[in-house]
Parts: sequence; structure tokens; C-alpha cells
Amino acid sequence: MGLTLLKFGNPFILDRLIEKPSNILEFIYQPWPVVWGYGLLAMVTLAGVMAIRFQRTGPQWLTWPLLIWFFWQLLAGIQTVDSSLTTAVLKHFSACVICYLLGRFALSHAKDLTPFWVGILAGFIIILGLGFNQHYGGLDEMRRFFYQQPNWQQYPPEYLKKISSNRIFSSLVYPNALAGALILLLPPLLAVTWRLTARLPRICRGTLAGLLAYSGLACLYWSGSKTGWLIALILGLITLLQLPIQRMAKYSLFAAILSFGVIGFFITYASYFERGATSVGARFDYWRAAVQDFASNPVFGSGPGTFSIAYKKLKSPDSEMALLTHNDYLEQASDSGFMGFLSYFCFITCHFWYLYRKSKLRSDLLSLTVFLGVLGWALQGLTEFGLYIPALAWPAFMLLGWLAATGEEFQSTNSRVAA
Repeated sequence: MGLTLLKFGNPFILDRLIEKPSNILEFIYQPWPVVWGYGLLAMVTLAGVMAIRFQRTGPQWLTWPLLIWFFWQLLAGIQTVDSSLTTAVLKHFSACVICYLLGRFALSHAKDLTPFWVGILAGFIIILGLGFNQHYGGLDEMRRFFYQQPNWQQYPPEYLKKISSNRIFSSLVYPNALAGALILLLPPLLAVTWRLTARLPRICRGTLAGLLAYSGLACLYWSGSKTGWLIALILGLITLLQLPIQRMAKYSLFAAILSFGVIGFFITYASYFERGATSVGARFDYWRAAVQDFASNPVFGSGPGTFSIAYKKLKSPDSEMALLTHNDYLEQASDSGFMGFLSYFCFITCHFWYLYRKSKLRSDLLSLTVFLGVLGWALQGLTEFGLYIPALAWPAFMLLGWLAATGEEFQSTNSRVAA
């Protein structure tokens, strides 16, 4: 999962643009073809099979919407308007389902999760390092090198826009994807860092956790993600509600944080709104086209991953081309019809409804922070396409599976990250 963050941060439908590394430097610094990720996941799956325990791990009905969703994707794939796009999507969705099942039936039975979390933490720290490097001169150097290329004008408009901006993106496809990784993993990794440093003096533990928090929040701010800011605010407010403090003090803090967060958001992005919030307008055009495509194909949609085919016909003349809907839920409706949308929506919402009401999140810091991270990823899916980026979707599905298995009757041995 840590390596996935670093090497598979592009949407898999753009995999045709990823060349295999030809030397050691490209192997280290460039993204890898997603087929390599499938190979690595296959090896993890073989190892996970030996650890699987098909005993009761949370309510079994939570898994049914996922299986129905995947089965319906296969049915919708038969009716697709582009078999190559659909084949790529089905491979990725298969990997997502495997990650969820591994998290639920294998990872949840691990007595010590230290190696798992240390691997993710290592990849996450490298992501933060790349983000800091880009902010402090790396992007300028990248632009100078890029504009020296003789054919730089031939690159896609999206890439030209990204390379001209000061928003950092680290190893992910673009800044909002980086924000998604930070939202998903920063909360649990703060808890992991706190536990891994249990033998250190409290001031040292606080310093290390504080450095990680500062680095993550700084990269989130430098990414310029408006949705990321709002989701971070929501997660902070949810965390506050879980704290064992007096009700009056809790509500006062809630009102203060909400007020300052919203005011800071509008002050920071005032110029963006003065320019007309162009990205918001573009998303509304994507969503309108997705609804129109769904209305034309309400049963099976146009086929998994084929929104771009429909959008070419439905988009406004002055709108830029888009390959994905920028809304994971509407994408299901457009690509695979009503049943595809309903099953995926139920899979996500049923997990969070059950976990929030029935699980013992307040009794374990790691469970609470994993819940917050995956909830943030799911919320970002309302405006982005995290479901279609392996670096975000694979860890999210695995963590959601682990949480569903351990949430109801949490045992400290299942989440121990340090002796």
C-alpha cells in the first residue's frame, strides 16, 4: 500500500501514457504501469490467502452491496460502448474488491499491524517530502525543464494547466488527488505515530506527531484543494464531537472552529471566487452530462469507464474535455445505470452508518482515525474521482474492510501497532 501511493497515483484509464522505466533513475522517480501494481497485489493476495479466517467478522450483509455492485459492473460491461475502457475499469474494480476482502478476512486477524502501518507511513513521508520539494523550488525547476522541450505545446491541456500552476501534487496525478491521499491517511498515521513512539518521553511523542500533522496540513494547504479544506474541517468537527469533554465546552469549540474554518476558507480563496470559480462550473457541466447519459441508459449505462464517450457528445461547446465525471457516485449511474449507482451508494453509506452507530470507535484511537480517513475519502468522491486512482482506492477499500471486521467488537490485539 505504501508503494501504491508512490507509483500508482494516476487514474488507470491514463495508463496508456505511462511508459515502462528504461533505466534505474526512471524506475525510482517515474510512475509505474498499473499492470505492475496488479502483479504486486497478486503476490499480496497469495500471502493473504494463507492468513484468511472465514469466521464471523462483523455483519455479513455489509459485503453484499459490494458484491452486487461488482456483479452489475460485469453485466454493464457486456453492453459497453468501448470495450477497452471497460476492460481496464473492471480490472481495477476487481483489485478494489480484493483489497476489501483482504482487509476484512486477512488483515483483521493480524496480531500485530506494525509492518503494515510502517510501510504506509514510509510511503506517506516520501509523499510529504516530494510535496515540500515542489513547494520550495521543485515546481519551478520542473517548469523550466518542461518548457525547454521542443514539443511541449503538444501535451494535453490538463497537463499544461497543472505544470503552469504553483499547486503541488507530489506523486499523484494532480493536486486534488494529493489532497485525497492526505485526507485518507493523515488521521490514522497520526495515531500510528503516537503508538509507535510509546516508549519515548511524551514531549518527544508530541513533537514527532506534531511534525507529521504540520507537514500533512501544509501540503494540503499548498495543494490548493478547496474541497480538501472543507473535508478537513468536517473531520475535525467530527473528532471534536468524540472528545470526552463537557457538552457546553464542546459546543462552544464546535461553533468557534466552524466559524474560523469557513471564514478562513473564503478569505484564502476569495480571488478564486472573484474569477468565477471556473472549476465548479466545469464540474456542474460534467454532472449534467452524467445525468443525461444516465437518463438515456438507466439500466446498464454506457459501460464502466465510458463517461468520456458520452461527454464528447453532451458537453458544452466551451467546456474542456473530461475523462471522468468528478463524482464517483454519478459516475456509477452514468456508466452502469441505476443498480450500479444504488449498490455502490449503499455499500459506502451502510458502512459508515453501521460503524458510527454500532462500533466502538470512541474506545480505540486507531479505529476512530481510520474511520475519519475513509469517510474523508468517500466525501471527496462527491467532487473527485478517487475511486479510479489506485493509490487512493486500494488503501481505502482495504482499510474499510479492516474496519468493518474489527469495528463491532474491537480487540486491542487486532490493532496493536507497537508492543
